Amino acid sequence: MFDHADFRKASGSGTGDCVEVAITEHTTDLVGLRDSKNPGSAVLVVTSEEWIAFSGALS
Repeated sequence: MFDHADFRKASGSGTGDCVEVAITEHTTDLVGLRDSKNPGSAVLVVTSEEWIAFSGALS
């Protein structure tokens, strides 16, 4: 589902350990999260509503 997704990390994250996020045109209601140190590992998939709630709580 996210095999060819364009994962992105925050511009202020530097080169350290980060979480990368992807939303694809085929899965606009789902968000993929992965570990930037290990991009071939499993992708955690959450709904867009869950992502909005999570990222909003961080602000």
